[in-house]
Amino acid sequence: MAEPAAGREALLAEVTTDVVPSWAILVVQLNSLVAERLGVTDTDVQCLFVLGRHGPTTPGVLAKHVNLTTGSASRMIDRLVAAGCVRRVADPHDRRRVLIEPTQEGLDRVSAAYSGLIARTRDDLGDFDDAELGTIVRFMKTAERSTAAEIHRLQT
Repeated sequence: MAEPAAGREALLAEVTTDVVPSWAILVVQLNSLVAERLGVTDTDVQCLFVLGRHGPTTPGVLAKHVNLTTGSASRMIDRLVAAGCVRRVADPHDRRRVLIEPTQEGLDRVSAAYSGLIARTRDDLGDFDDAELGTIVRFMKTAERSTAAEIHRLQT
């Protein structure tokens, strides 16, 4: 009876200390290459992802999403405006506030930069059945929540 538990522990150790960290490092390296090709920083790429996923937002909210001070976020926004990736627009609900929104060019450039990985990932997932894909989605969402909780813990 000890063998199945030992096998599970070995799998858990492989996932948590080998597979996920190795993949995370590669994702960081890929994001750096994408940022370099776009002529921006890694954090700028995170900003574009946040805007693409959540839509226009204030500079302060954007700063929180990418873990920057408001001053650093302002410089990030300036870089992204200069690169043609975002624009400042008036908040339609409060004209005193400014929102940052992605440009179609910015979204297209990021999408093109990740198109190779997206195609490879779709191919990689082609052999997984729907139940396995559901398990992967569940794990990734759980891992996202755990990572966010750990970031919060380390920031406080």
